[in-house]
Amino acid sequence: MGVQTPPAVVRALHADERGFAATSDPRYARHRQALLRAVGRRPALAAAVVRLAPGERDDVLARRDLEQLASGSLPLRARIRVGRAPAAPRLLRWYREGERRFGVRWQLLAAVNFVESAFCKVRNTSTAGAQGPMQFLPATWRAYGLGGDVHDPHDAILGAANYLAANGGARDARGALYHYNHSSRYVDAVLRYARRITHVRYAFAEYYAWAVYVRTPTGVRRYTP
Repeated sequence: MGVQTPPAVVRALHADERGFAATSDPRYARHRQALLRAVGRRPALAAAVVRLAPGERDDVLARRDLEQLASGSLPLRARIRVGRAPAAPRLLRWYREGERRFGVRWQLLAAVNFVESAFCKVRNTSTAGAQGPMQFLPATWRAYGLGGDVHDPHDAILGAANYLAANGGARDARGALYHYNHSSRYVDAVLRYARRITHVRYAFAEYYAWAVYVRTPTGVRRYTP
């Protein structure tokens, strides 16, 4: 996607948002995703877009933070394993179960699942050894996984709710997320996505429709499972 001026970026973002809200066509969501990724790689452009369109702040700055996090991480070297996400209604049911049992907002659980594995689409173990759709290290899973299977989406979501709750997630989401991943950029990105899921009625469906981008030694690969 070619670089555009800030006003052109804002017009395109708004057009994609309106298109998806009206039709639920995933092509609008994926075009918006690609544009946000391009903007996220250029901090000055991201700042200009946010000044022109404060309503785009959460998406633009979350993508900027994740781009900067990715730039310092190792690419996946194993064979990339990507699959279909569980059906959106099932995911929503599991997030809400986590909220009922542990008091952690379902939107926060959805945002963690989104950032960690694109709603369970990415199936690889991380370079740090984290596993499953909520990316648990083995020792943490043994402590908080409730005896479940770290690779099972339902078990992993409940384990994450348990872990976040144990670290004060019902009252202090920021602090609990920092226990989950010791990066302020990660925490900010998750909170921005959770806020948008909370306040924009179609945001979860839009993120669910996004493609998967994975960094490898030969570059970024795109998948549309």
